[in-house]
This record gives sequence, C-alpha cells and structure tokens, in this order.
Amino acid sequence: MLFERLDNKRVRCFLCAHRCVIAHGKRGVCLVRENRNGVLYTLSYGRAISQHVDPIEKKPLFHFFPGMMTYSIATAGCNFRCFWCQNWQISQVPQDKDLTLSRPTSPNQIVNWAEETKSRSIAYTYTEPTVFFEYAFDTSRLAHKAGLKNIFVTNGYMTADVLEMLQEYLDAANVDLKAFRKETYRKYVGARLQSVLDSLISMKKLGIWIEVTTLLIPELNDDPDELHDIARFIAQELGADTPWHISRFFPSFKMVDRARTPIEKLKQARDIGLSEGLNYVYLGNVMDGMNTYCPQCGKKLIHRNGFQIFENHLKHGYCPSCGAKIAGVWMENEDNDHNLGGIYLN
Repeated sequence: MLFERLDNKRVRCFLCAHRCVIAHGKRGVCLVRENRNGVLYTLSYGRAISQHVDPIEKKPLFHFFPGMMTYSIATAGCNFRCFWCQNWQISQVPQDKDLTLSRPTSPNQIVNWAEETKSRSIAYTYTEPTVFFEYAFDTSRLAHKAGLKNIFVTNGYMTADVLEMLQEYLDAANVDLKAFRKETYRKYVGARLQSVLDSLISMKKLGIWIEVTTLLIPELNDDPDELHDIARFIAQELGADTPWHISRFFPSFKMVDRARTPIEKLKQARDIGLSEGLNYVYLGNVMDGMNTYCPQCGKKLIHRNGFQIFENHLKHGYCPSCGAKIAGVWMENEDNDHNLGGIYLN
C-alpha cells in the first residue's frame, strides 16, 4: 500500500515521512519494504518476531482502560536509527535471517490469540508499527469486528495517508517525542522533528487518544529549556489533559557509555511539566511517580506499583471526592474486571 511508480522502475513510498525513493532491487530506510520491478513489497507481513500479553500500563497508557491486558505484537524493522534504542535486536538493521526467524502469524491468529488470552486490545509495539502497516491494518480491522481495541506505540513518523486509513480502527497511541531540537532528531535518530509534531497534532484532531513519552537522556535532551518547550507544546497543541510520561534512561545499544538518568532530573522534568499546565505527568522506569491524582482536588485516584494497579477510585471517569471529570477512556466499572461496556472520553 501507499506507493507510486516512478521512471526506471523506481518507486516512492508514502508510508512514513522519509518518503523513500527506492530503485529496483533496493529497500527503503526501514529495510523491510523492497522494490521489485517497480512494485513495492512488504517483507514483514505475517512475520511476527515478538508476541506477548502485557498490562496496558507497560505501553505506557495510563488513561486508556487502566488494568486492561493487551496482546502485543511486532515485526522486525524500524524507520528510525535511535542511538539509545531499547529493542535494537529486533528493530535495527534487520537481515533476511531476522525475517525467517520470525513466527508466521496471520491477522486472524493474532485476534484469536488475543481473545484466548482474555486481552481486550491489540498493541502494535516493540518496533515501529508504521513499517508493518499492512499487517497492522488488516489485523486492526479484524480486531474491531471482534470488539477489541487497537493501540500503536509509535515514533509518530507516519504520513497523513496512514492516519487517514487508520483513523477508523486506531483507538489510542503512545507517541515517543524523543527531543524538541531539530539537531537531536537529525544526528541521533535520522529523522525530522516537525514530522512527529505534525502527526501528534493530526492524531489529536482525529480523536485518537494520545499519551506522549520522552526518554530523558543525560546531556542530550534534559536541558530545562528544552523540557519546557516539550511540555508547552503538549499543553498548547494537544491539551493540558494529555498525559506526559518521562522515562528514565538506561545505557543501551550505541549509548552504553552514558550514565542512567538521575532521579533528581526526572523529578525536575515532572515539575516543569506541571508548571507548564499539564495535569498528568508520570515518571517511567522507576517505582515512584506512576500514580494518577485528581488535578482539581489532589486525591490519589489510581495507585500503581510498577505496571500493577493496587487501587482505582475512579467512578465512571470522575473523581469521587470533588466530582471533577478525569480525562481518558475508562471502563464502566473501574474494578479491573476488564469490562468494556462503557467508554468515557474527555
């Protein structure tokens, strides 16, 4: 899907903002889409390289059916080259062996397994779901017919064409906003910041529930001015009720020589988010900072320890103490019974 033929058997891909022009016999930046005689083929369709049942909080999504289990899938490949990639073994530079080692799995099988494991959603995650778009698209349509929700955990580099096709089936997304400096995206990611910002704004307009994650990396994107810029963008362009997850960095991939994020830096970033008017700012990869509080009266509404919920005091999406409506998509009965009978979207 989403390509056009050019001269000399070349094609242009419209899947992501790279818009690769690919010669015959070559692949795009993601390395899983190949031009064969002027026709662009996906090499990852039906080749799931990772499948797990996860709590929705692991995505992380804290305001979308908290406590729900989600069936998570991925294929090899990515359109980014992040120096700090946490899943680089399956996302970065896939070779033919990575494709053959994957497990042949049809969209029907994924939906069936999601139902068998009592998952109530399917998350396209671990690598970048945009690069296995056709696979995710076919699965998402079947999932909706079965009453399951669809979630993207994404770098946000898809085109408007992708979002237009997905909007009917994509219920929620956690989008990595890796930095707020063009140079960082260019040097360490191999992409353009503005395309990610455009996707975030488009998702918001399409009514997809959005949460944003920033991995806080020492001396890369932890400058207070940059953090103010990120928080201000979220508040002004996506809304103050958009959850912002600030995650702790641990050395990985090409950044093993950099220290893990100091806890003090995480807390400083959270304070910056709150100072810019965000109502829900969370800390990730740490045990503290994952609870949900009412922004109006301060009552603790959801008590989390890691990815597990110990208390959930929400009443149909409202604070039981002051009656404030809490932004999110909630279960009708907030007792972690995975009842999807009602949706309360603010």
